[in-house]
Amino acid sequence: MENAVSITEDLYYLGASDRRIALFESAFPVPRGVSYNSYLLKDEKTVLFDTVDAAVAEEFLHNLEGALGGKKLDYLIVHHVEPDHSASFARVLQRYPDTAVIASAKAAVMLKNFFSYEGASVVKEGDVLETGKHRLRFLAAPMVHWPEVLFTYDETAGTLFSADAFGTFGALGGSIFADEVHFERDYLDDARRYYFNIVAKYGVQVQNVLKKAAAFELKTVCPLHGPVWRKDFAWYLQKYDLWSKYLPETQGVALFYASVYGHTQNAAEILASAIAAEGVKNIAVYDVSVTDKSVLLAEAFRYSHVVFLSPTYNNGIFVNMEDFLRDLCAHGYCNRRYALAENGSWAPQAARLMQETLSSLKGMQKIGNSVSVLSAVTQQNAQELKTLAHEIARSFDEQI
Repeated sequence: MENAVSITEDLYYLGASDRRIALFESAFPVPRGVSYNSYLLKDEKTVLFDTVDAAVAEEFLHNLEGALGGKKLDYLIVHHVEPDHSASFARVLQRYPDTAVIASAKAAVMLKNFFSYEGASVVKEGDVLETGKHRLRFLAAPMVHWPEVLFTYDETAGTLFSADAFGTFGALGGSIFADEVHFERDYLDDARRYYFNIVAKYGVQVQNVLKKAAAFELKTVCPLHGPVWRKDFAWYLQKYDLWSKYLPETQGVALFYASVYGHTQNAAEILASAIAAEGVKNIAVYDVSVTDKSVLLAEAFRYSHVVFLSPTYNNGIFVNMEDFLRDLCAHGYCNRRYALAENGSWAPQAARLMQETLSSLKGMQKIGNSVSVLSAVTQQNAQELKTLAHEIARSFDEQI
C-alpha cells in the first residue's frame, strides 16, 4: 500500500526511511537510520524529482504509482547521480518508458556509466522547464557534493529541490516536516555530522550555492535526506552559512585525547576541570579511540577551541589520534584556536608532530605551551595544565 504524503496540493513526498542500515556510505554509523527522499509534482505535466536507494525501492515505487493515480510520468529530473538517489532509476524507466530524463551534462555521463542510459536531455544553469502552471528553473550546484549536481527552483511555488544540501542523517517518523518535529533536539547533531563528513571539504562551493539561493523566495525546501522545510528555514540556512565559512558554531572547548593506560586521559580530565574552573561553560571531552571519527570530526568543527592530547607511539602520534588529525586535514579544518599535550615514557614526540600538522592548516592559532607528561601526571604537570587552562579561558576575549 502506498504512503505518499502531500506537501502542497500538487506536490507529494514519495521517499522512505531505512532503519536497518548500519553504515551510511559504508563509513558513517547511522543508529537512527536515514531517509531517502523523492518528490512528485502533479501539474499538466508530471515531474519526478530523483529516485531512491535500492533498500527502499519497493516502497518508493508503490508511492509513485499511488501518487500518479493513473497519470503518465512525463519527466524525471536527476539532481544527483549518487546511488542512494539513483539506484531505482532503471526500475522507474522500466515502468514508465516514455519518461523524459533531465540532467546536467556531467550527470548524463554518469547515467551512462551507471546504467548504460544515453537518453537524458541536458540542462544548464538558468534553463527553465514549464509544466503547466509551474515554472522550474535549474541551478548548477557543482561539488555540493558531486560535480554533476543540479538544484531546481519552482518559481511558481517558491520550492527549492536542493539535492544533498540541507540533508541530515536520521530516519523520518510520522511527519516529514521539520516544523512538526523537534529538529534542534532530534536532528541537528545528525545534520552537523552529515554536513561535515560529506560536504565540509566544499565550503566554497556551498557558499556559491547559498548566494544563488539568496536571490529566491524559499517557501519550501526539499532535500534528498531528512525533513522538508516549510517554516523557519532561515535558522537552518544560518547554520549552513556558518558551517560553510568554517566558522565555529559553539564558543567552547572540545578536548580530544588518546590514552593507552589512562595517564593521558588523566591529563585531559585535569585540564577539562581547570578550564571549567576558569568559567568556561561549553566543554566536551572525547576519547578518540572509542568515539566514531564522524562524531569527532563534527565536534571539532563545532567548537571554537580544541585541545589534542596524545601519547607518543612508535616514535609518532598515537594511531587513532593520527587518523583523526588526518581526517581533519582532508576535510579542510581551519580557523580554530588549539592547544596541545603529549605523553611519552622516554622520548615524547607527539606534541611536535601534532604541531607540524595543525600549523599547516589555515587560520589556526596555538594557545600556550604544549604540556609534556613523562609516563604519569606529576604535580608540576598539573600546574602546567592549570596554566594552560587559564590561557585557553583568556583567549576567548581575543579575536582570531
